[in-house]
Formats: sequence, C-alpha cells, structure tokens
Amino acid sequence: MSATLLNTDRVIGTGPVAATVPAESARRDAVVLRSSVEAEIIPLRPTEQDGVPPLPVDPRLVAEILSERRTHRYPPQLAQRAIRWSERVLATLFPHFSASIIEATERSVLSDLAATESGLIELLHRLPGAPLDVRHIANLFTHSLASIRSTLAEDAQAIVDGDPAADDRDAVILYYPGFFAIAVHRIAHQLQVLQVPLIPRLLAEHAHARTGIDLHPGAVIGARFCIDHGTGVVVGETSVIGRGVKLYQGVTLGALTVDKALAGRRRHPTLEDGVVVYAGATILGGDTVVGRGSIVAGNAFVTRSVPRDSLVDRAGRHRPLTVPHEDVIDFVI
Repeated sequence: MSATLLNTDRVIGTGPVAATVPAESARRDAVVLRSSVEAEIIPLRPTEQDGVPPLPVDPRLVAEILSERRTHRYPPQLAQRAIRWSERVLATLFPHFSASIIEATERSVLSDLAATESGLIELLHRLPGAPLDVRHIANLFTHSLASIRSTLAEDAQAIVDGDPAADDRDAVILYYPGFFAIAVHRIAHQLQVLQVPLIPRLLAEHAHARTGIDLHPGAVIGARFCIDHGTGVVVGETSVIGRGVKLYQGVTLGALTVDKALAGRRRHPTLEDGVVVYAGATILGGDTVVGRGSIVAGNAFVTRSVPRDSLVDRAGRHRPLTVPHEDVIDFVI
C-alpha cells in the first residue's frame, strides 16, 4: 500500500501509511493519515505551535486503535451502569447499603422493586445480542429477590454465629467484606442462571476488586455460607458448595488443569454441608468431593475425595473426625 503525502511541514512515522502534519493553519491540530484505501484525520496535541514538539506517531498503532474502535460492540460505561444497578438492588434488599435515608413505607418498597426491574430492563437492552425477552428475564429476576434476600439473611446470621469478632447482624451487613462478596455473588449467580451475558462477570469482578474475594457467578453456593476475612479466596465456575460451609482467607476451589477444551465441564470441587476449610487450603478437581462435616487443615492440598466427617491434614491425608474440630491448633487461621 503506497502513501499519498499532502502538502506538509513534517512527516511523522514511516511505513505503508504516512502520518503528516498539514501546513494549513486551519488544520494545525490534526494529523492526516492518507493511503490508497482511505484517509483519516486524527486529532493530535500538543503541536509545535503550542511550544511542544509533536510526539512521533506509529501508524500501526493508529491503525490498530481505529480497528478496535470500529469493531467495539459495547456501550460506554456498561460496567459502571451494571455496578450502580447492583448497588440499587442491595440497597432495596437491605437499607444498610443505601447512600441516603430510605422511606419505610410499603409504597416505597414497591417503588424500589419496580425501579430495580426497570433498571435491569434498561441494562439488558444495552447489551449486544441482548436476550429477546428482556422484560420476562427482568421479571423473573425480580421474583427471585425474595429467595435471594432470605438466603443472604441466613448468610449474615451464620457469620454472626461463627465469628466471635462479629458484633451483630447489622455490623456484618455494613462492613464485612465476606458478606458483601456473597451478596453480589447471589445477584450475579441469579443473572447467570437466567443466561444473561456479560453482566454476571462484571458484577463478580467488581466484588473481587473491592474485597479480594473471587467468586465466579457460575458457582452454586448454599445458604449460611461464611467467608471469614476472605482475602485471596477463589471459588471456580463449576464449584458446588453446600449449606453451612465456612471458608477462611486464601482458600482456592480450583481446577486440576487449565485447558480450554474443558469449558462447560465440571472442573471444580464439591464441598458438602458443614465443611470448614482453613486458611490457605487448595482443593482441586471436578471429581473431588469433600464429605459432609469434614474439616480441611490450613495449607492443605487436596485432589482426591474425602469421606464425610473427616479431618484432612496439610498433605491431603484424611482420617475420621472423632471429636469436632480436633487438632484445630495445627491449622493456619
């Protein structure tokens, strides 16, 4: 591809596409890219007229940016809009998340629920390839809020019951990072169940960035779920977590291998009801099941299934748990 140069003071860059600075004062703030195929005018500041020499422009960089902009499908601020919507959902379910005083009337509750649904409809309409019946999906989500709130209330109470440092339920909801991550997860997971694209991961990564807790929205998590401290917890996409499970910081529920061919298949472990996993433990594999009521030691590395009511040591070996929470002193918490 040959370049056609305009009348210029200076040529910036080399190669098949030439970037030039026009001499005309009316076009002093532009760089012109001219090729045998197309011409593009790209703003460039500062210029020599501003007292600063123009920066060199790599024409390949300009071409790549132009290509990215022309093929970009997502609307501006999609992530920010999704986050604001999720914050509105949380504030509707629990006044602890509200940025202002909320009116305590039945009418205001119904109004907030309606606003949550209409906000989701607007958000879904912005998605490229959005679901055809966005109103139906939004309505299904609204009807799921009763279950979500009930489950979150159980989660908060489980944290209060199991953490001596927890003052009360209000404190847990207000500032516990584990509860916030779980709350966002339950919203994101319901959207995932409804096959909403993109938004579940946006919400999950928002909670991840804020808390350091990485819960994939595809993970199935039972009620009375407790994450203590939480920093560094990772729960993979196909994980299944039963009721009354407690995870400490640095726990990983991951896959044995990272292979794109395994997408859509079970890759992550199952924790049955009442399992406790102490800090830094790693449990891997889609066939790995930690049985009901078992305790996994801190820094344990587990890749095989464990019978119910077992004590798993750091080497991944297990034996019957004859006394609840025996040998906890050996765990890292």
